[in-house]
Amino acid sequence: MTKPLIIVESPTKIKTLKKYVGKQFNIAASAGHIRDLPIKTLGIDIDKKFKAKYVNIKDKSKVIVNLKKLAKNTNEIYLAPDPDREGEAIAFHIMDILKKKDRVFHRILIHELTKKGIQEALQHPLTPDVHKYDAQQARRKLDRLVGYQISPLLWQKVQRGLSAGRVQSVAVKIICNREREMRKFVTQEFWTITADLLAQFPPGFNAGLIKIDTEKVKIDNEKQASKIVKSLEKEDFIVHQIKTKTIKRNPSPPYITSKLQQDAINRLRFSAKKTMMVAQRLYEGIEIGTGGPEGLITYMRSDSTRIAPDAAQEAQQFISQNIGSEFALSKPRFFKNKKKVQDAHEAIRPTSVFHTPDKIKNFLSPDQFKLYDLIWKRFVASQMAQAMIDQKTILIQASPKYLFSVSGSTVKFPGYMTLFSQTRELTEKDSQPLPEVKEGTPLKTLKIIPKQHFTKPPPRFSEATLVKELEKNGIGRPSTYAAILTVIRDKGYVDLIKRYFVPSELGFIVNDLLVSCFPNILNISFTAQMENNLDDVEKGSLEEVQLLTDFYSSFKKSLDAASEDMISVKGVGVPTELACPSCGKQLNIKIGRNGHFLACTGYPECSFTSNYLRDEKGGVSIVEKIIDNTKVKDCIKCGKPMVQKEGRFGLFLACTGYPDCKHTESVNGEQSGKDIGVKCPETNCSGTIIERKSRRGKIFFGCSNYPNCTFASWDKPVDRPCPDCNSPYLVEKETKREGKFLKCPNRECSFKEHL
Repeated sequence: MTKPLIIVESPTKIKTLKKYVGKQFNIAASAGHIRDLPIKTLGIDIDKKFKAKYVNIKDKSKVIVNLKKLAKNTNEIYLAPDPDREGEAIAFHIMDILKKKDRVFHRILIHELTKKGIQEALQHPLTPDVHKYDAQQARRKLDRLVGYQISPLLWQKVQRGLSAGRVQSVAVKIICNREREMRKFVTQEFWTITADLLAQFPPGFNAGLIKIDTEKVKIDNEKQASKIVKSLEKEDFIVHQIKTKTIKRNPSPPYITSKLQQDAINRLRFSAKKTMMVAQRLYEGIEIGTGGPEGLITYMRSDSTRIAPDAAQEAQQFISQNIGSEFALSKPRFFKNKKKVQDAHEAIRPTSVFHTPDKIKNFLSPDQFKLYDLIWKRFVASQMAQAMIDQKTILIQASPKYLFSVSGSTVKFPGYMTLFSQTRELTEKDSQPLPEVKEGTPLKTLKIIPKQHFTKPPPRFSEATLVKELEKNGIGRPSTYAAILTVIRDKGYVDLIKRYFVPSELGFIVNDLLVSCFPNILNISFTAQMENNLDDVEKGSLEEVQLLTDFYSSFKKSLDAASEDMISVKGVGVPTELACPSCGKQLNIKIGRNGHFLACTGYPECSFTSNYLRDEKGGVSIVEKIIDNTKVKDCIKCGKPMVQKEGRFGLFLACTGYPDCKHTESVNGEQSGKDIGVKCPETNCSGTIIERKSRRGKIFFGCSNYPNCTFASWDKPVDRPCPDCNSPYLVEKETKREGKFLKCPNRECSFKEHL
């Protein structure tokens, strides 16, 4: 018999494991999931208790062969995919593929890829957790049932290629709702009044009017403000009351996934997706001069704020030795989890606080260092003494009628703030220096300042605030947030403009159709309750089949009704209040393959189309087309002059004999873009592929014969046929994990060749 086999999820973990147990075990990786539901069919037998039909993933055939080869002569296999639901599913699928008489499978949960973490996992093997697997199964089936049965409706009613998702659609709804709140918002004017005051000795300070005749101040317009200012100019200002107190501030707990994503977005300008990719690398192991890779942080998908006692104790030792004994605690600080939080993992923390960011900086990439520095400081700060802040509030009277207030704060003892500040602990207003005064002290009035303000609408969601909103409402789980944010952008439902999410026209249309026909699926409370139900499945208190049965009975009714009742906008578009400038009929917003545009409802008699803009209130206005009426050449079909026009792919030549002659040509020269030297793969097309820019500035590749030929690709075509399926061309792709490679554009073909 050969050595026992450890199977991990990610290939990058193999080096780290070999460093510690390589002599005792063989080690292999599944490289993620090896089985999944089929791509072309639903893959779920609804009539047979939602039984799933799993198939081997095409790209994983070599991985599966290798796993079977390594497992051939061993009867003991340790399943070590990531310690979460997805990892549990991977473990079960590996078991199914490698099952054999007398073969024993152990489930090990490696929460940190260190010698201690690995040995602890091997010393305490578990049986695979069927309840956790059922929870993952339930989520996967729910997502498949929703996605594969609603998406075809959208293809039929809107356009092909669209998709709906059980959680992603709710995220789009949240963004659309916020946009509509902004459009409906009515700005209101208000005024504030402040007084620049001076005591006997400097510094001067600024106090704000808070009450008039014991009522909270409310000034609606300049006339009211001016009247108050004139009255105040006659009054004497006297210190009425002084309030002092010392505030004790405790540090925040170590990071959970959602909080790490929010801070990385706000502080480091990382996306949620990038944050998780960098954190994954820190978890899986990096060479830091200790004779092999070492995991630097604990598992990065966690809802729990729990920390191991020995980790907390190590932090106390570090703080005493390196920061100062006055910053350490007499006993470690532990944090309570919120209700229903799964406590399978610790919070995200450094595997050793003695691996300080500065000490290992030279071994990390700039992004790895920034994220590790954030995680390390937050954890160490969580074990430091609380901060002590002295706060003083001075209340000032100008006659019995007017009451002003000013507050100031000073740090008495910084505590954890020495290392890590959760927010701007002291605002500029709070930190202004205040004079030493006593009650009854008269004050000199330097100036009375009225200031106009306007109420602001609620802001759009950034990645950080959307993650916070999803978390607050129980939508999805922290491990899924990065994927949700990526999908809703990739599908074109929202755009990220100046770091804020703005719903696209397509996003609004799809959202409104889904809200109308599937109110439960798009209901925030319903979606949050489903997450709780999945947690109950994991705990074993709810059966997977029962959850799916309860969901599907209601969903099927909505699905059947939607197939009849869902409004079709395909070819019709969404009405606007604009009149066609050519014929006076109504303009509708239509959705084409290349974006949204205005089109006349009088088509085909009137062929007017135009790009458009929306203002802050959602109003639509026509964007005038760029048309150069200077003759460029004669039409080769009818002999009439051809002029330059602007279309959705840029400039092109059009015959002035339209609509009798519909001949068009591409614009030659620089405006056509860079020719990449590849023939257009479309049958009977004589064009070549040129590099172009979309309206949003993204590079894509299209045919030089546009608009007669509409071939387009986001990936760069390569003039070489696929050896497996005979596709006339391949495309060039590049990822961080795999580098540059060639891939077949045919989705049914798995050909791939690394460059």
